[in-house]
Amino acid sequence: MPRALRGVLVQCDESIKTIIVKIDSERNDFIIEDLDDETLVIKSEKLPELKRRLNEVLKDAVRNPEDNLDI
Repeated sequence: MPRALRGVLVQCDESIKTIIVKIDSERNDFIIEDLDDETLVIKSEKLPELKRRLNEVLKDAVRNPEDNLDI
């Protein structure tokens, strides 16, 4: 019998959700369910790690905004 997963409902902007989905795509280790454009269910035990990784991505984007432009 499969084990039930404990999840946390996360609502965010579409841009943040896109980043979370990209982070999850590396190992499929965070998202339980993708509900809509702004809502995900995340594994509760993985939430602290996901927050840390999301903050790293956002810091890099803010630190070097010129590097992120497609010109």
